Amino acid sequence: MGDDGKPTVRAVERALDLLLCFTVRNEWAMTELADKVGLHKSTVHRMLATLEDKGFVTRDELSDRYRLGLRIWELSANMSGADDPAVLGLPEMEKLRDLLGETVSLYIRDNSERIRIQAVQSNQAVRRVAPIGVRLPLYVGASSKVLIAFDEQQKQELLLADPTWPASIDRRLFREQLDEIRSLGYATSIEEREAGAAAVAAPVFSRSNKLVAALSVSGPANRLTLEVMREHVPAIMESARRLGTMLK
Repeated sequence: MGDDGKPTVRAVERALDLLLCFTVRNEWAMTELADKVGLHKSTVHRMLATLEDKGFVTRDELSDRYRLGLRIWELSANMSGADDPAVLGLPEMEKLRDLLGETVSLYIRDNSERIRIQAVQSNQAVRRVAPIGVRLPLYVGASSKVLIAFDEQQKQELLLADPTWPASIDRRLFREQLDEIRSLGYATSIEEREAGAAAVAAPVFSRSNKLVAALSVSGPANRLTLEVMREHVPAIMESARRLGTMLK
């Protein structure tokens, strides 16, 4: 059974667990992968051999380390961009980056995490680099708070009632933050998740008024002060609105 209680094919599940390791790092030794997924080395060796044969991973003969193969990129190239915010939002995100001079990211929620599905890096020498595909906790950061504050009430309560909720974050105060964010229409964070970093985010709603994503602008906290972030809010909210008009 999978995490949602649905029946799964164990061999396929294990192979996908191996592939998902590459969302964390771009290369692995076979023994490292075995430790990461909790499988015997011989099992991992056989699975990697099959994935390599099919082109999903490739092995560097000199270092004996594995990387994603070209077949992965072939699959991603054939993803439909008809209603994909990561694809449709890129031109708008580039405009916002050029206007504000900071890194622009797009996040979606996946259960108790957020995933950065698109990013446009700042052109400034000192900047915040935002790798695409990174998963981050949903209880800290401007984008996280946006994805919770503007979501359905029932989903908010389920998250706040989760037993894994960090004891260091007071639920009552967090609820008050969510109320303020809904009132303002945006969220800010200064060094909440990462020292020296700040961010401001706004919700992206589809044409059917469904929360789709959080659009974020981030940078060094000494440059992206609270006053500066507030000055950026109108441009960020307008970009989020335009992005949302492209989505069903």
